Amino acid sequence: MASGSQEKLYGPSLLNFFIYNPKFGPREGEEEKKILFYHPSDFLFPPHRTFCPTKPAKSLHTQKNRQFFFEPEEHFWMVMVIDSVYGAVLQQCYNMYKLFNGRFSKAMDEGGVALLRERLEKFFYRYLQALHLGSCDLLDVFGGISFFPLDKMTYLKIQSFVNQMEQSLNLVKYTAFLYNDQLIWSGLEQDDMRILYKYLTTSLFPRHSEPELAGRDSPMRPEMSGNLLHYGRFLTGPTNLKDPEAKFRFPKIYVNTENGYEELHLIVYKAMSAAVCFMINATAELTREFCEQLDNLVGPRLTLLASDICEHHNINRRTPGLEKEPHFKFIYFNHMNLAEKSTIHMRKTASVSLTSVHPDLMKILGDINSDFSRVDDDEEIIVKTMTDYWVVGKKSDQRELYVILNQKNANLIEVNDLCASQILAG
Repeated sequence: MASGSQEKLYGPSLLNFFIYNPKFGPREGEEEKKILFYHPSDFLFPPHRTFCPTKPAKSLHTQKNRQFFFEPEEHFWMVMVIDSVYGAVLQQCYNMYKLFNGRFSKAMDEGGVALLRERLEKFFYRYLQALHLGSCDLLDVFGGISFFPLDKMTYLKIQSFVNQMEQSLNLVKYTAFLYNDQLIWSGLEQDDMRILYKYLTTSLFPRHSEPELAGRDSPMRPEMSGNLLHYGRFLTGPTNLKDPEAKFRFPKIYVNTENGYEELHLIVYKAMSAAVCFMINATAELTREFCEQLDNLVGPRLTLLASDICEHHNINRRTPGLEKEPHFKFIYFNHMNLAEKSTIHMRKTASVSLTSVHPDLMKILGDINSDFSRVDDDEEIIVKTMTDYWVVGKKSDQRELYVILNQKNANLIEVNDLCASQILAG
């Protein structure tokens, strides 16, 4: 497209963030007991804030800022005060806390208000420092999952690999398989995978990407296991299995089950561009021997599988002649399976949103989405900008499509036909 790449290094700032329960400290003079966590530490909490219990406000706009409210559990309120941002970020704050700590009520049951305050302080002190609101855009509103396109035979190979690993490593309860930061297979419930995917792609994977920048499939540590090259490594847990002082501690996560929440060890293991997540019951002891068994078993097979995926993907992408850049960019989201796709974003992490269109066009997409969120019916909005861009939003059958078209002489019929074809393709 005509406009150059824009990296959003500016935008909204977090003014205040706090979590409170209005049921705590009901007597006059005990208002501070309501407060469970607040940022910044010198922030003065308004003690008499009240909400309608039947229809709680989602946001409050003033001339200088926006206040977003979210009640994730009964009587527990999270409030974010910013100068402008999507309210979805607040819900993601809770989801990420819940992934690693369980619900607020879990801490209350185990140790009361004191333990809850301690866990909130420990988690959000670090999390808020890494929260870059200036990089938030429409993809953060959707919180979707990017799926890797794969042919049937290669998909069956991955399914066979997952089955073999779960059978051989009998402690494994759930597995997720990703390639190139896109999901291929998951044994988790959809909502749990959505939160885990957000953590993996915006936090864990970017922290470990630097060793691979020299070549996406040129790993750091080639080893031989039998006659197979071994390029695998742990992204969580031990960094070096040969280190006698290696620690075999893995992060714990909480996922939904029929009986409430299940606590699991999270093992993330990567070979080249393929990553596999093994989730194991938190009561199991993960020893050096188990990690060595996993490394020897998974490493060679995952390396071969990553090579196969790369080869087949490159073959399928080859087309005769020179590839021309399409004259339109789009963002697509399916609410039913959480699938998202963007040709606008070149890089998206927690701290960076690198897009191929001007930030003003991204703002228009956000405004259109905001309009869609107020209605349940299918809808279409078309905008022609002063710079001759067409910006189209289409909401149909639980799917949303946003198109930016740089074609000066295009008419409404052509724009509509393009959007219809993309909706059908999705």
